Amino acid sequence: MTEENHVLSLLVDNEPGVLSRIVGLFSGRGFNIESLCVAETTEPGISRITIVTKANTPVVEQIKKQLNKLINILKVYELTGQDFVQREMALIKVTAKPEHRAEILRIVDIFRCKVVDVGQEHYTIEVTGDQGKLAAIISLLKPLGIKEIAKTGIIALFREPK
Repeated sequence: MTEENHVLSLLVDNEPGVLSRIVGLFSGRGFNIESLCVAETTEPGISRITIVTKANTPVVEQIKKQLNKLINILKVYELTGQDFVQREMALIKVTAKPEHRAEILRIVDIFRCKVVDVGQEHYTIEVTGDQGKLAAIISLLKPLGIKEIAKTGIIALFREPK
């Protein structure tokens, strides 16, 4: 069976040690976490953890069963194969030589992102979108000189039924 990325969304108690136990479950069984994002929800004391892991379907089913056994996990959703929205955010610090500044600003405009910091020799760009959009802008900016990149990892929610 081929491995593919699976997106899991977990609702958990917002308490110390919860994330550590989840990560321990993955590492203890030799599963890699490709992406991990955690934040509080609108409900006090509850956080959403979005995890992307690469595995085949039976392994993901095993992971979900193991997660459901952990204390402090309220709900485990698998979004893969469902209708869902996903986004990732990146901050990209790019070298902004005078001869490249106009080109960088054109790229920023085309991708509907924004320059959030300007220095003597760099621009820091904020871009939000799916993984394809981030990969595309990175490939265009790379020849101009990317100094640093910081990415959030994927966040995702189910779409409302039509």
